[in-house]
Formats: sequence, C-alpha cells, structure tokens
Amino acid sequence: MAQISTHEFERLPLRVHSLMAGVPLHDVWSVDLPRFRAGVTLDEFLRSANNCTLDTCGCLNSSAIRALAPCADAAQHSVLSFRVVYRFENEQLIELINRTAHAAALSALVETPTAYRFYFAVYVHKLSLFTPFYMALIDPFRKLIVYPSLLRGIRTGWTQVFGSA
Repeated sequence: MAQISTHEFERLPLRVHSLMAGVPLHDVWSVDLPRFRAGVTLDEFLRSANNCTLDTCGCLNSSAIRALAPCADAAQHSVLSFRVVYRFENEQLIELINRTAHAAALSALVETPTAYRFYFAVYVHKLSLFTPFYMALIDPFRKLIVYPSLLRGIRTGWTQVFGSA
C-alpha cells in the first residue's frame, strides 16, 4: 500500500474525474490485491457475506470497510456521517460535510492482467479559512495511521473473502 501519483490516478477511466472537476484532490492511495479470478467487482467485494455483516438498517458493519460507505440499499442512511453520492460496480463516492471541510472519498477497484488494485482518493473543498490549517494539522495522523490502517483492512478483508493467490 502506498500513496500514488495524481497523474496515475487521473489516467484511470473513473466517473469521479468529471464530477469532482475543480475540487482539489488531497490524497490518493492504493493497495494491490491478489487476483484469484477475473471479474471481481468492488460491489461484490463490499457485499460479500464473509467480508462484512449488515446491521439492522443494511449498513456495513466491518471495521475495515465501514468507513467507506453504507450498502447501496441504505443510501439515505449515513454511517460515520458519510453520505453516498454514487455507487457503481467498481467505483463509489461518499461525502462528509462538517463546519471545517466538505470532503469526498472515492473507492475504486481496477482489474489488471495479474492483480487488482484498490484506489482510495480524498477530495477536500475548502469551507472556511480554517480548512487548510485543519487539514495540515490532521495530515500526519491520516497518512501515518488512518489510510495505512484502512488499506491493511481492505487487504485483510480481500484475503478473507477470496483467499490469497
């Protein structure tokens, strides 16, 4: 798992590029996942019974993935204050709006000839003069703890669902 270049990310054929045009891309991370078969989708991975459990409202209840978004059938319900903007087979965008920032997090799964690559991107729209200071303050925490932990959880969930190559 690693932070990747904006250039690599922007070359991907994703809907987020047009929807979030003009919103600063704050971070892009990825984790490579073993390919056990062709055609695995992000939706399949997120909905896998071995990967997560659903709470009474149909939302993901997995420590690794619950920060990514609620299940599609519960799009009006928010988990951890996130709201689903869209969810497609291999791409989903969620948002969080608070007094400091309007942030959007993208999850995407791309199949390569030998593996899968899971992308996690964060866009941040400035809401106040405090936004840049707040983002700088939490930057080390996000980059050293939150994103690596989230991506390790994705890799662990993937291995639990599909096994290793």
